[in-house]
This record gives sequence, structure tokens and C-alpha cells, in this order.
Amino acid sequence: MPKPEEARYTKTHEWIALEGSEATVGVSDHAQHEMGDVVFVELPKMSQKLEKDKPCTVVESVKSAFDIYAPVSGEVSALNSAVTGEPAIINQSPLEKGWLFKMKISNPDDFKTLMDWTAYQEFIKQNVH
Repeated sequence: MPKPEEARYTKTHEWIALEGSEATVGVSDHAQHEMGDVVFVELPKMSQKLEKDKPCTVVESVKSAFDIYAPVSGEVSALNSAVTGEPAIINQSPLEKGWLFKMKISNPDDFKTLMDWTAYQEFIKQNVH
């Protein structure tokens, strides 16, 4: 799995790492801290077509339920079933073990529009209340 500096980020705090034409998607470390203890994860379906910026799954914590948005458009190619059996993995290891799903990207240019690590850190600083 990627180092935080190698992933791209959305304004809704999903991370995505690209390996060839397949991308891995998860919740950022910042988001998992803000959510609190994750207690339930609903993953998308295998082969489900996802549309950029549309809700595709749900993560529920002790605080609330949160929609997870597709950072790019594409088709689900793998699911991390470990997070459904043990949702706390997202809190313990959001980038390495707590990824949610993999997807085949339909438009690689979508990836280029996402924030890099530096831009994401600045985004977090500007949006902390």
C-alpha cells in the first residue's frame, strides 16, 4: 500500500492510490480520526460501476454514518472483506490494511484532478474549525 505522500485525496477525505489502471481507495487518516471508532462498513458490490463524486459505500462510527464517495469513475475490481469483519482496521491502519476497495479507472485523467499530499494537508488546515 502507498505511503500517505504517494496517494491522492478528495475534499470528502477519501484517499486513492493508482497502480497501473487499478486504484485502491480508502478513508484518509484525518477522516478516521474525525469519525471516531468505526463500527460498521458496507462495501460496494464487485463489478459495480462507480461514478466520480457519487456515494458508493457507507462507514459507520460511534458518532454517525458517513457516505464514502467514489474519487474517480470506474468499476469495482476487489473488496477488502477484512474491514467488514473487523471495521476497527480502518482506525488502526487506514492506508495499509484498512483500504475499502479497488477499482479499474475509466478515465485516468480524473486521478490527476485530485489533491496531492501537500495540497490535502493545506486543505485540512484551512477547513479545521
